[in-house]
Amino acid sequence: MTDYVAQLTGLVSAHAGLAYLTVFLAALLEAIPVFGSVIPGSTIILALSALIGGGELEFLPVMLAAIIGAVIGDGSAFWIGHRSQRDILSAWPLARYPGVVAQSEAFFNRYGTLAVFLARFVAPVRAFVPLTAGALGMPPQRFYGVNIAAIVLWASAHILPGIVAVSVLHRYGGIDHPAALVRHYWLPTVLGAGLIAGLVVWYVRRRRGINAPVKRQA
Repeated sequence: MTDYVAQLTGLVSAHAGLAYLTVFLAALLEAIPVFGSVIPGSTIILALSALIGGGELEFLPVMLAAIIGAVIGDGSAFWIGHRSQRDILSAWPLARYPGVVAQSEAFFNRYGTLAVFLARFVAPVRAFVPLTAGALGMPPQRFYGVNIAAIVLWASAHILPGIVAVSVLHRYGGIDHPAALVRHYWLPTVLGAGLIAGLVVWYVRRRRGINAPVKRQA
């Protein structure tokens, strides 16, 4: 893990544009139904955000990359649902995951407009609620108004902690160089915790049958 993080930090230092693109793609792909459920976009963004405090990245490009990626991802899913209506919820590949579709639909029906805001912070349904909102006829103006506000807050919640943590630990933790703090402490901790959390969520959802695709009848 330490060697991997050192290589990652070195790559980012030499090619900052690649890191911004990674943040953009992480936010974008996380919004794709089914596929987005296995993309650790939030973990990637949280990990890379600490490189701002280490001096390898700049705050504004990281923030914009995360926001724009999420807006395009959520917006595309919403419009697909909006144009296809309920038919999309029973089409491939969603038809293979009826448990997740039912969960996202129940979440939307329970919270209404607020579901679009809350879904940004609830990993299991984040990749499905925008599509569901479109399929169930939510007006585009209302969706984008709530969704963009949620995305800005979501991006801030994933980027600012890394910056603050590195600054505080650098100032009060006795670690002289922020880049060393990021390389040896922050990145391994966030990536390791994200991997463990992902495995736990996958196991729990598998036990409940939510992740399992429907088997075709012979």
